[in-house]
Amino acid sequence: MTIVRQRIVHLMVAGLLLATVGLVLHFVTPLIIRDQVIKNVQINPRNGFAYSVWKDVPVPFYMSTYFFHIVNPDAIVRGEKPVVEQRGPYVYREYRPKSNITFHKNHTVSYRVFRQFHFVPERSSGSESDQLVLPNMLALGVSILAEKLTPPMKKMFNLAMTEFNQTAFFRKTIKEIMWGYEDELIITLKKLFPSLLPFKDKFGLFADLNNTDTGLFTIYTGVDDIRKVQGIDTWNGCKKVNYWHSAQCNMINGTSGEMWPPFMTPSDTLEFYSPDACRSVKLVYQQSDRTFGLPSFRYVAPKTMFANGTVFPPNQGFCPCRQSGVLNVSTCRHNSQVFISHPHFYNGDPVLWEAVDGLHPSEKDHALFIDIHPMTGVPLNVSIKLQLNLFLKSAKGIKLLGKMRTMLLPLMWFDESGNISGPILDNFYTFMALIPLLLQILQYLLLAIAALLLTVAALLAFISMQQKRSKRSLQEPRCEGYGFWKGERRRELPVGSGLVLVARKK
Repeated sequence: MTIVRQRIVHLMVAGLLLATVGLVLHFVTPLIIRDQVIKNVQINPRNGFAYSVWKDVPVPFYMSTYFFHIVNPDAIVRGEKPVVEQRGPYVYREYRPKSNITFHKNHTVSYRVFRQFHFVPERSSGSESDQLVLPNMLALGVSILAEKLTPPMKKMFNLAMTEFNQTAFFRKTIKEIMWGYEDELIITLKKLFPSLLPFKDKFGLFADLNNTDTGLFTIYTGVDDIRKVQGIDTWNGCKKVNYWHSAQCNMINGTSGEMWPPFMTPSDTLEFYSPDACRSVKLVYQQSDRTFGLPSFRYVAPKTMFANGTVFPPNQGFCPCRQSGVLNVSTCRHNSQVFISHPHFYNGDPVLWEAVDGLHPSEKDHALFIDIHPMTGVPLNVSIKLQLNLFLKSAKGIKLLGKMRTMLLPLMWFDESGNISGPILDNFYTFMALIPLLLQILQYLLLAIAALLLTVAALLAFISMQQKRSKRSLQEPRCEGYGFWKGERRRELPVGSGLVLVARKK
């Protein structure tokens, strides 16, 4: 075998080998990545790092609170339109460690999440000592309920409100309204009716959330079926709640809101149960994008989330309803006359925000969203925004309520947000983006080199064949005129003879 032929064979063997490796990488890499994803999203103590991240999520969460300062409290009592000014944010670092973790034989795990909040001055636009004029929720709520009392009882109620210095609106600090304040009315009611009020000695909007758990969640580990991972089996031992008026509305669907099953597609919805909203919530796919360099799906709230039963019949079970865009949660909030909505009544009936001066709903500032890494189901960027609203109305015979309009007055809204960052993001990016990209580049590079080697081998083979043909052509006898023999000498007649004579050499 000649040297050229050896080179051609070597190039062809190398090219075919590299092409084989490239094709193997092309088909095997997705399988390897899928296997690693399944292994790391399962809730399994043997997974080490992945389990520790699930147990105590290292992603920092912040709750930014915005309050609506009442500009014209006396005018509201007289029946005029409320005027509010948004104040904030007042930001709290939120910690969510899990405890009471118990694994069960049916591939589920139970746990409780205890929430803790710590004020973060450097992220806030004020301090907890800031004073605002806000609705006296407790007095107003009790006053609306007192409408059903007999006339003599109403007189006694009015005297009691005066005796305890209760007014429709009061001035409180951020710390008091968030985490609780003492009040003569609360102290008296606690003494007279120990089980009447659901809170302890102080009343505050978030007093019952700090250092308390969100209930006992039992979710699937995904060890037996990765499609079920993070899905809720029961909450507080129940497979449904009993706050609402239809089986569909009482269903506990989706996950606990921390993670979702992997390998998502745009046709998938994002469901989770929210103890704060007392219901399951479903978000819908909006668009594909990249978040922190990683592929992501953005999920947002559909316009039907807080639609009333008239606009969206499946929500009829959440009624009695008011205008579309608010949810009455009084049934799971001790009949507190509280409604939740999107901030500034975004996505709600215009009647809601037009009834209050100072509200400016916009998608940019008030729409909630979750950016999900579709391959793993891990949230990359989260912003859950909700607003608390107090139902107000006048009541015959109740002085505290005066001539108030029937309306929903916004109290405050909050944004619970968090995004993957730091070492967690670096590791996630390395394993979920960088390594797959390098493997993809490697497989295409190997295929390109293989194609180049095979092309060079083909060219060398073609050139070699051409050279052999030329050499063979030169070695064959050649004819000129009538014929030549080896050693013949050609002699020509003078021009014009018309003949060419060839004589054999003697």
